[in-house]
Amino acid sequence: MCRIALATALLGTLAVLGPAMAGDDRLNVPSDKWQSPTAIGEKLAAQGYKVHEIESDDGAYEVEATDKSGVRIEMYVHPETSEILPGY
Repeated sequence: MCRIALATALLGTLAVLGPAMAGDDRLNVPSDKWQSPTAIGEKLAAQGYKVHEIESDDGAYEVEATDKSGVRIEMYVHPETSEILPGY
């Protein structure tokens, strides 16, 4: 009986926490704090990147660009600070 009560309590906890943990906002930046993709692109261009595509992915901006050397790269950018996220 104790095992059933423990299992029920655990499932109840997971039911509450599961949706919160499953979201794609790993950085937890509210949507009203996100800079526009255009603003992100302009900041990256000022750093010497040629931006090809920007999309939202996993709570950050995923950017496909060409660096100063002409190498095509993919990077993640913080949606509020426009900082490039190493190893994201």
